[in-house]
Amino acid sequence: MNVQQIIDTLKLKVLTENKDFSSIQPTFGYSSDLLSCVMAGAPKQGIWVTLQAHGNIVAVAALLELTAIIITEGAMPDENTIQKANDEGVTLLSTSASTFNVIGQLWEMGLRNP
Repeated sequence: MNVQQIIDTLKLKVLTENKDFSSIQPTFGYSSDLLSCVMAGAPKQGIWVTLQAHGNIVAVAALLELTAIIITEGAMPDENTIQKANDEGVTLLSTSASTFNVIGQLWEMGLRNP
């Protein structure tokens, strides 16, 4: 499964610059709204699901080399956060769906931790 398939299936809005999302394959998924938990538990090249939309999520994603962040429940980052994500090469995706629903859909698509 690749990020483009996730974008298409979940009908996600891409907030950052376009990339060849079909060539990016997340290893696992992770969900938390506590940055310290994400830093301790999110796998490298994973996809992070959160309702957080502030600039610190970009720093964490860049540090962990995450494939993308899915921001849920209609939360929207400001322009500075989006620019920071573009500068760091972090993909931000958005949806109005709940975190619970997004995680369930990713599970059904086969994105599972070992």
